Amino acid sequence: LTVFWQLTDTKRSVHGYTEGRDQLVDQTEAFANRTSLFASQLGLGNASLLLKKVGVADEGSYTCFVRVQDYDSAALLLQVAAFYSKPVVTLEPESNLRPGDKVALTCMAYGGYPQADVIWQDGSGRNLTDNITNSVVANEEGLFTMTSVLSVVLEPNSTYSCQMINPLLGEEGNAFVTITGQNVTFPPVALWVTVGLAVCLFVLLIALAAVCRRKIKESCEEARREGKEKQ
Repeated sequence: LTVFWQLTDTKRSVHGYTEGRDQLVDQTEAFANRTSLFASQLGLGNASLLLKKVGVADEGSYTCFVRVQDYDSAALLLQVAAFYSKPVVTLEPESNLRPGDKVALTCMAYGGYPQADVIWQDGSGRNLTDNITNSVVANEEGLFTMTSVLSVVLEPNSTYSCQMINPLLGEEGNAFVTITGQNVTFPPVALWVTVGLAVCLFVLLIALAAVCRRKIKESCEEARREGKEKQ
């Protein structure tokens, strides 16, 4: 019985077995100490390969050759997937916002694979994905940091959500983050203060005018009385 696993595209050796023992002389260094067969089950027709410490670099097509009397082979595709961290949304600028201002919402998640699908929505569920810019950066392990930027014009009490979906892990790769327009002021505080001062000044002027009018009226009546007395 001979079993031989190799990479389909490059023909590099992954694991070999013949005459009752592993044959690893030609094994590619990247697979050293990470592969094994189920020796006790070979006689039952199980020639599966156990690959440990799987990473992004291991993704690809593998071919298994088995010979008992004649050779036969089969190929399979290994797909690697990793969960992303929970997305975090940041707002730029962060304060002194007013309805009508243009802001950038940045949604970021890291440590996942493959590239995630990103969906942005507003509070009413309207899809905003057409207004986004996505970027992907891989670390030394091949895992991705996903960044998505949404540009919007703020409305009063705005709510936005970012959803990143791992296409291979499906629902398990989902994470939701919502950012509300809590920093939005309409009108801004400074305007409220200005309006308040203006109202107070207006009321004060009215009160002052009323006092002056009363004083003038009293003066006129007093002058009229004095005139009558002289007559």
